[in-house]
Amino acid sequence: MYPHAVKFIDEVRITASSGAGGNGASAFRREKYVPKGGPSGGDGGRGGDVVFVATKDLNTLHHLRFTPQLRAKRGADGGTANKTGRGGEDKVVRVPVGTVVRDGAGELLADLAEDGARVVVLEGGRGGRGNARFASSTNRAPLRADPGEPGRSAELFLELKLLADVGLLGFPNAGKSTLISRLSAARPKVAAYPFTTLEPSLGVVQVPGSYRTFVVADIPGLIEGAAEGAGLGHRFLRHVERCRCLLHLLSLDPLEDAVHGEPVARLDKLNGELAGYDPGLASRPQVILLSKLDLVDPATVDPLQQRLEARGLTVVRGSSVTGAGIDELIFALAGMLDREEE
Repeated sequence: MYPHAVKFIDEVRITASSGAGGNGASAFRREKYVPKGGPSGGDGGRGGDVVFVATKDLNTLHHLRFTPQLRAKRGADGGTANKTGRGGEDKVVRVPVGTVVRDGAGELLADLAEDGARVVVLEGGRGGRGNARFASSTNRAPLRADPGEPGRSAELFLELKLLADVGLLGFPNAGKSTLISRLSAARPKVAAYPFTTLEPSLGVVQVPGSYRTFVVADIPGLIEGAAEGAGLGHRFLRHVERCRCLLHLLSLDPLEDAVHGEPVARLDKLNGELAGYDPGLASRPQVILLSKLDLVDPATVDPLQQRLEARGLTVVRGSSVTGAGIDELIFALAGMLDREEE
């Protein structure tokens, strides 16, 4: 769960600059007993790189929100006696696992999907050559020394795509926050009004009777038109992209039928939004939870379950309030993830 003290930030725009290379030196040996000592100017040091490193110790981009400019250090100039200047210090930026880095034109630079993944986004400038580099049989006292290469600057766009095994989907007020609090130790805000959850939450689910766990991402409520950006559609939908399977929460509350349509129609609408955003999302393996079973007569749910199973879907019925069907749901999700790994 993301701590309430730290606001969930899943995208940020920054300007980064690598370090310039140090200048080459123009110098000559002048020791008392070394006649015709010759050139001794050293090369400049290389400028520092801008490096991004993925770490599981972070789960938001909040730490970059107020540091919109990142600069690596400049390389030191070359010295006398053929001394090469010190290389500039790299600017190493730690980001959460799942961070995608793009340039100002939207081109993908890096997809940091694994803990410890490291990428050099901007290389530092090369150090300039000292005059010792230009000595030859015909030019024994060269004065030439090159300046260091300038660093590189770029506007970078960072976005975080949550890494989770299961994406939990449903219309606003379907009961996703209550469910994830029942499945795991996550404690998202729960209230009886739409769009209570404005930030994705992660919960670690343990399979009963084993040490096995998997991660569920509570994706805030989607609405019709989300694929075109309605509400916060694009911001929420991108967190589904990495999920290996999807859990659709279909509330049996009669009030939901009046607001969003009957359950099968709601499922079709959600899958339509997924397909509109990315055609591959709607074809991900899906588990359907017919929730809020405590509000209806269980016998009336049989025809609905049969309609969904006729589509080849895995269907579980249950209640987050009473706990009915929760273990069955966990086993169904674990089994689906096992089949995906085969």
